[in-house]
Amino acid sequence: MRFVDEAEIRVEAGDGGNGKASFRREKYIPLGGPDGGDGGDGGSVYLVATENVNTLVDFRYHSVHRAQRGENGGSRDCTGKKGEDCFVAVPPGTIVYEANTGEKIGDLTKPGQQLLVAKGGFHGLGNTRFKSSINRAPQQTSKGSPGEHRMLRLELMVIADVGLLGMPNAGKSSLIRTVSSARPKVADYPFTTLHPNLGVVRVDDLRSFVIADIPGVIEGAAEGAGLGLQFLKHLSRTGLLLHMVDIAPYESDESPVSAARKIIREVEKWSDELAHKPRWLVLNKIDNVPDDEVESLSQQIVEELGWTGPVFLISALKNQGTQALMYAIMDFLEQQRAHTEDTQQELPSEPF
Repeated sequence: MRFVDEAEIRVEAGDGGNGKASFRREKYIPLGGPDGGDGGDGGSVYLVATENVNTLVDFRYHSVHRAQRGENGGSRDCTGKKGEDCFVAVPPGTIVYEANTGEKIGDLTKPGQQLLVAKGGFHGLGNTRFKSSINRAPQQTSKGSPGEHRMLRLELMVIADVGLLGMPNAGKSSLIRTVSSARPKVADYPFTTLHPNLGVVRVDDLRSFVIADIPGVIEGAAEGAGLGLQFLKHLSRTGLLLHMVDIAPYESDESPVSAARKIIREVEKWSDELAHKPRWLVLNKIDNVPDDEVESLSQQIVEELGWTGPVFLISALKNQGTQALMYAIMDFLEQQRAHTEDTQQELPSEPF
């Protein structure tokens, strides 16, 4: 199935049911009076984050979602049935915008979270509501109000703890295959990854995190070149970026330092926030370099880049150094989460 991370849909809430004009007419009861009931409220439209859905592709073929109209009121003070609500399943990580204005309506990040996007119409009033001491036989009723109709733009941003960043063929797909059960395509040519892949890395029975692999970024991605621009946004939710660099590019005149600098420039052009996220340098494919040259070559790359953050040497294909990397990531994420919880607890509570 092709990955789709944007879609436009139309949502239509149900109209409210009309009120009823009716009078009680029963044998031996000469003074029956009005007994017209109210209509039912119209159904509303909700978006619901659901784990079973991981793409917006279905909305390309089913773009209109309607809730049910409220029933009209009946005689004998019978109220019309409320229209059934419409619940639309979307993947966790879906951001909802008003299509015409671009206004952000909400962000569905957790499974089970709901967002009201179109409110149903209010019910009409039956003539019973209008009786009074001076108007004992009212003919007056009111119609139900129309439900909301809106055009929405849905944008999916995958939710992962760690994002893989690098040039095409840097070995990102190989890494995610090695450390998780995800099975992205791996081949000896660039751009084998055409959509984001998520993998769950289990460090032990109780500790795990989610890692995301996106299509390789090339020079000019921030201006729309390649696939990087479309998917760089998926890294904005991550807590850590792994900048993967091929330590010994095969059949390429470009040095690892030059490739790394291109990625850094594109990330800085795309988003200042993304550029300032924690980022680790991962030098991959050390199995292609003689053992006695790995240390000196990696040191040369780090010095030329002026890299001051953590550096890891791995071979994703041979599963060398990956376990130490995964444990380091888990420790970092746990510290990050603990810091976030402490910060939230220190925030002053709202006054009553």
